[in-house]
Amino acid sequence: MAVLHTNAASFDKVINQDVPVLVDFWAPWCGPCKMLGPVLEEVEKDVSGKAVVAKVNVDDEQDLAVKYGVSSIPTMVVFKKGEAVERTVGFMSKEKIVGILTNHM
Repeated sequence: MAVLHTNAASFDKVINQDVPVLVDFWAPWCGPCKMLGPVLEEVEKDVSGKAVVAKVNVDDEQDLAVKYGVSSIPTMVVFKKGEAVERTVGFMSKEKIVGILTNHM
């Protein structure tokens, strides 16, 4: 499975899964977001089947960004069964992101 690109129409379905879901709130003009993209592809490979990695473009989905209090990007939020359980802001290494997801598996 690859990193999911989600929007308001599919967001609730994406975050309401039996495995943890990491959602990256990003924008195409954001430098750190661009750096994080390939890292998240690697994270997804490491956690495939045990967690889901998804992305939300905040330019296209401003209501979701507001709903989840995203004021800086990249912001990553971990959801368990639809509930936000952890949040980070800024670029992070693959190892740190995998560690965060592992704590919620």
